[in-house]
Amino acid sequence: MKIVLVVDDDAEIREVIHVYLRNEGYQVLEASDGLEALNVLKSNEVHLIILDVMMPRMDGIKACLKIRETLTIPIIMLSAKEEDIDKIAGLTTGADDYMTKPFNPLELLARVKAQLRRQTFTAKEQPNESLICIQDLCIDKTKHIVTLKESEISLTPLEFSILELLANHPGQVFNAEKIYETVWNELAGYSDNTVMVHIRNLREKLEDNPREPRYIKTVWGVGYKIER
Repeated sequence: MKIVLVVDDDAEIREVIHVYLRNEGYQVLEASDGLEALNVLKSNEVHLIILDVMMPRMDGIKACLKIRETLTIPIIMLSAKEEDIDKIAGLTTGADDYMTKPFNPLELLARVKAQLRRQTFTAKEQPNESLICIQDLCIDKTKHIVTLKESEISLTPLEFSILELLANHPGQVFNAEKIYETVWNELAGYSDNTVMVHIRNLREKLEDNPREPRYIKTVWGVGYKIER
């Protein structure tokens, strides 16, 4: 049984999400702020986190950054703010998806299923070649480990999946829509800069100079590629 942690200071919102998740067979844990969420994660196995941005004591942005220091499980962030810059800020901290309030619980449930489905698919994948090395960058697809100049690089599950997709097809250009459909495992229908933000995050972690990338190249007006 998959376990979902719902973090929100609004008890009514937590209850609504709890009911929908429970009816789909998920086990649900709750926390009212970031600090409580961190304590829950210390003593419980969790497969996905639904994390509100605006909370007392420790907000969702700070909590997400803290969680990403040790865990790579999917995180869906919730916020009443609708501006693109707020979405980008949430994704930059390591979140995998973003929804604005008020939201449709059925849409949130669909996104939870998509994230867990993608995670399960990646875990079960049996590639023909487990190790890909591109210059000083090595991707171990079986162990989900990325090393750069023999130092391990911490990536979120989505960042790893994007990197793996591009590295599996050297020289092939993928546009943002194709990356989204393949990695998120759902039809593209987004209106924000989700893929662009994750590519930027990857470059920040992998490149000495993200503005002149050695690994993930931009083909202007088309998409992204990796060349061996």
